[in-house]
Formats: sequence, C-alpha cells, structure tokens
Amino acid sequence: MDKYLAPALTYIPQYFDYQMRASTQPGLALAITYKGKPVLERAYGFANAVTGAELTPRHRFRVASHSKTFTSAGIMKLSEAGRLKLDDRAGEYVAGLHKDIARVTIAQLLSHSAGIIRDGSDSGQWSDRRPFLDDGELRSELSVEPVLGNSERFKYSNHGYGLVGLIIEAITGQSYVKWIRENVVGPAGLTETTPDMPLPRGATLAAGHSTRMPLGRRVAIPGRNLTNALAPATGFVSTAADLARFYAQIDPAAKKSFLSAESRREMVRRQWRDPHSTFERYYGLGTMSGTTGGWDHAGHSGGFQGFVTRSGAMLGHDLAISVLTNAGDGWSGFWYESLINILATFARNGAPSARARNWAGRWWSLWGAIDLVPMGEKVLAASPGLFNPFMDVSEIALTGRDTGRIALANGFASHGEKVRRVRNASGRVSELWLSGNRMLSEARIVTEMQKRY
Repeated sequence: MDKYLAPALTYIPQYFDYQMRASTQPGLALAITYKGKPVLERAYGFANAVTGAELTPRHRFRVASHSKTFTSAGIMKLSEAGRLKLDDRAGEYVAGLHKDIARVTIAQLLSHSAGIIRDGSDSGQWSDRRPFLDDGELRSELSVEPVLGNSERFKYSNHGYGLVGLIIEAITGQSYVKWIRENVVGPAGLTETTPDMPLPRGATLAAGHSTRMPLGRRVAIPGRNLTNALAPATGFVSTAADLARFYAQIDPAAKKSFLSAESRREMVRRQWRDPHSTFERYYGLGTMSGTTGGWDHAGHSGGFQGFVTRSGAMLGHDLAISVLTNAGDGWSGFWYESLINILATFARNGAPSARARNWAGRWWSLWGAIDLVPMGEKVLAASPGLFNPFMDVSEIALTGRDTGRIALANGFASHGEKVRRVRNASGRVSELWLSGNRMLSEARIVTEMQKRY
C-alpha cells in the first residue's frame, strides 16, 4: 500500500463522522478499494430514519443509473465475443422502432447521443405514480420519433438504455436480468449485487427517504419497485463495497478485470462533454468522468426515489470509491468529490513524519471545528465542515514540540503568525492556540458555551 494511504484512511472516517453529525442526512455508506481489494468500509446513520433502524455496510441501496455501467460492460463482453459491433444499428436487432431510432448505433445508445426521449411521455415511474415500463410499453415509446438527430449532442436517455437491454435479449436469447447476472455480475466477483428487485433471501434493503420539504420531515420510501424493461438503465441494487470492487475493474490500468483493457479504455474515453453544466464533466460508454483535485476519475451516479449514489475509479491511482446515500437530497456527489480531494491531498503531501504525527486532532471554538491533519513535515488546519476540507487550507510549519508558525494561509487568514499547544499538569495537550484563537476539546467548548449562553 502506498504510504500516504494509511493516514488518509484514518482521517476519512473522522471527516465523515463530522459531516454526518452536521448534516440532516439519514444514512451514508462508503467503501474504498486499493488494487481491487477493500481497504475501508463504513456506514453511518439510519437504514430507516422513521423506525430508527441503524445502517450497516451490508444494507443494499437502489443504485439506479450505476446500472448503465453494468449494461455497457455487458455490451463490451458481447463485442469481445464477436457477437456484435458497436457501430451496429439498433434496428438490426429490434423490430418496430421508429425509422430514425432504428438507425442509431449501439455506441450512440451507450454514449447518450441517440437523441431519444429521456423518460417517455409519462415519467411518473420516478415519482411512484406508476410502475416502470414493461417490454410492450417501452417498445411503444421507441416507435415514436426521437427528440434530436443522432450524434447531435449529449442527451441522457433511460429509454435508450432500455433499448440496449432489448438488444442484449435479442442477441443472447435470455432475459436481460439473467444474462447480465451470469455474464457481468458473476464474473466481476460481486456477491451483494442484483440487476433488479426482488433481493435474494437474507439480503436487506435500506429504506429511501424523501427530502425534508414540503412536509417538514422525511418519510421513508420502500424502494422495492421492479424496474421491468428499464432495469438496464436503473434497476441495480448493491452495496458500496461491491460497487467499489466493480468500478476498480473498469479502470483500464487494473491488473485484474472481467473485461479486456481495450474494452475498458473505450468505456472511460471522454466521448461527449456535457454542454450545459457548471461542472466540467464528460460521458463515455456507460461512464461519467471528470477531474477533481488533479485526479481523473470515471464511474457513475444514480438517483432513485429516496436514493442518491455515486461511485467511480480513480484512473491510474489503483483506487475506487463508492458513496451511497438514502435520501432524495443525498450528498453523495459532493461527498464523492470530498473523498477524492482528501485522497489526492494526502498523495500530494505524503504520510506524516514522526515529528508531525502527534499533532493530529480536532479542536473547537465558538466558530466550529478544525482538524489538524499532519502530512509530510507540516500540519494542515482542515475544515471538516466543508465538502473539500483542504480548500484554501492553512499550513503549519513546526518549530518545536508544541510550537509552529502558519507558513501558508490565504490573505484573509493568519499567514505568518504563531501556533502553540498548551499542556495540562499531566502533560497532555489541553489547548491549541492558532494565532490569538484559543481552541479547546469538544467537551470543554460545550461547557464553555453552555455557561456563557
């Protein structure tokens, strides 16, 4: 294991403990793999906030559009076997399509550039107002003229991935669920993943949760819907650990994978840029990609009623992560990037020296908490309340056992000023002074605030 990784894995649970305490999120499950093997797995909060059931790492989540990476991987398996080509037309395999949809290629479907309607003329399945479309209903929707011409722009479509599922069924002669389980889920070594409901006996699904508004409280959402013909787009159910294992195998540099390196390179290649987004993001074949903290990553997000999820591989870094939340306003996307920023910062600065290591800890004032996070020969004053705790972080250069100097800070902070630790009669550090700001343990700041206010 790279030396920076162990201290990063120590800090990550502390950071997320703070984030979960500070947020109103019901539950969070996260996992990290290194070289395909699990190195961190945690669960926080509730599997069901209404009943108070505690969330565990073994609870499964509706991971929705993660399904698209599995479906794309299935197509690549068929391509490797010579059973299709990515530039084959959809109409070669599925009858009854609108003539313009019949002309779209499999690659255009996988890259969301086929111009097909996103969720149909009645998308009530996403609000639990109607069941997900069955085979006949999907085929009927696909007989209608597409919204855009093919390869006109990136335009996300769940119906397009439903059509990919019909293509897989036409080629294999099996149901999508059965074939993808036997040819992708199984070969990837996943034991807690199913392509759709119902779950196998003994498996437990975390409840989804609504947003707090407009009721002023969250309600639990069962999330047990069958997704029927849209399973290739949104049906999958999994755990953070399994998803991290899966996306580790999508990295073209992975030493072990159920797919060829050529297939993986094609999946993560940035084929389309999102043309209207605050974030610089791209789409390949069943993968979303971007760059965070200087690290390129590829994976997918997912949104199901009451669930918001995000997973991916850190390309070239032997790491994969998964962050699953069970709320309609879940912070998985932000926390996914939090994880990347934490890992990248540790990688950039290195494991702490023996001298710096014992400065680690959380300190409090009226203004909240800071985390002293040693890296290399210095100590970073991180902000655990931020989605990137190291954004514009102040750096402390140590000058003695209990003294230091703020060697780098933004212009509004205390650049150049002194830092010191105060020890009590027993020799333990009891106070931290960052310039003139006296910081205490959580228990002591609670007592101080209760007395004062």
